[in-house]
Formats: sequence, C-alpha cells, structure tokens
Amino acid sequence: MSPLDPASDSAPRYARFSRRLRGMLLDWMIAMAVLFGAVALASNIRNDTAARALGVAAVAVLLLYEPLLVSRFGGTLGHIWTNLRVVDDRGGNVGFAKAFLRFLIKSLLGWYSFVSMMATRRNQAVHDLLTRSTVQMRDAAKARAGQFIAERQEVNDAVMPSRLRRTLVTLAWLAVGIIVYLVTLDAVLQVGLLSSACLDRDFCSPAERVISIAAAVVLLLMIAVVIGLGWRGRLFGARRAQADVLV
Repeated sequence: MSPLDPASDSAPRYARFSRRLRGMLLDWMIAMAVLFGAVALASNIRNDTAARALGVAAVAVLLLYEPLLVSRFGGTLGHIWTNLRVVDDRGGNVGFAKAFLRFLIKSLLGWYSFVSMMATRRNQAVHDLLTRSTVQMRDAAKARAGQFIAERQEVNDAVMPSRLRRTLVTLAWLAVGIIVYLVTLDAVLQVGLLSSACLDRDFCSPAERVISIAAAVVLLLMIAVVIGLGWRGRLFGARRAQADVLV
C-alpha cells in the first residue's frame, strides 16, 4: 500500500507550518476583503447610524469568522482549502468557547505563536498547546508527504540532558542570536538600507518595507529553529548522547 493510503496508516498527520501558512494567507485575504468592502460601503453611505452599524457588523464578522467555522466545520475556508482541520485532543471539532480562545491567543501572539512547533511532538503552536488542540490533514488520501509530519518520538531521557539544562542553553543561544540579529540590523541601518523612521515609527518606503518584513521573518525562523534544536538536545552545551534510543 501507498504510505499515504489511510488504510495503511491511520496515524494522525500533523500539518507543517508551510501548509498552515497557505491557509492563513487565504483567511487574511478574506479578512481584508471584508474590511475594505465595509470601508468602501461606509464611505458611500451618508447616514452615520447605518455606517456605524456596518462597521460593527464588519468587526463582528472578523471576530467570529474563525471561531464559528472552526467549531462548526473544523476549520476556516483557509483550512478547508488547504485540506486542514483543527482537532480537539478529545476528538472531533473544538467547541466554540475553545475556538474563540484559540483565535484570541493567536491574534495576541501573532507569528510568535508558531515558534513552538519544532519543539513539540505534534507540530503544535502556542495557541494549539494552550487549547489542547492540533491541526491535522483533513483528508489523508489527498495529503502529500511534504505537507505533514507523523508524531515525533520522544528521545529516551537517559540520553538527553535535563530539561532545565536544555532550557537554559536554549535561552543562552536565543540571547546570542538576538544580539547578532540586532548588530546586523544596526549595520543595515548604518549603510542606509533602512531608515530610523522605518525602524522607529514604521514610516517605510516600499523597499524598506520588504527589508523589514524579511528581517522579521529571519528573526522568527531563528527563534523557532533554536527552540526546536534546543528541546531535541542538538545545541552545543546541551547535546544528547550519541547512542540515541527512541521509545
């Protein structure tokens, strides 16, 4: 049987970040369409009461879009389009209250919510962990190998540094990485690729906007990789023993 045949392997398939990103981009486009559509309609309505009501309705749609669809259908339009489903750890869809809390945590943390994925067995972001949920492939028969991972196996504690040591070493490497990042950002500022107005007040030219977004992505990737490697015992200072035994 094919390794992607659901009959040959019924284990859950946990979505990779790249797959989840595609779904989020579609949801973002839908949100922007709702927002700009509401603004365009409101600007053409001369009745202030109706314009305010339209604004309230647009905000309600943006707030309830994800919680309602996730609790009712297991995912947003972005999730469905990318063959993903949000699954409660107890099985089935998450309830509305949990779906709303999940959306709230993700909104507050932004991209930083995803830095934990490489350090978890089931590719869970912070908002997944805190609401006891996972994001899995909706239809295993349509899933491709590069879109998901199987549950990661835990390394035998006998060959792993202690959790405290891994945590401290990971924090130390994060500090080093952030220092290098800040020094590099200062060098970019000195050579004129970025202006202080862009860094301090977010007044950026199109070119500066691209550079600032790229810098933010690099920072997020660095944090995610360091956390993932640190928790798996692959950072210098807290490496696991060579004779790895998986349990």
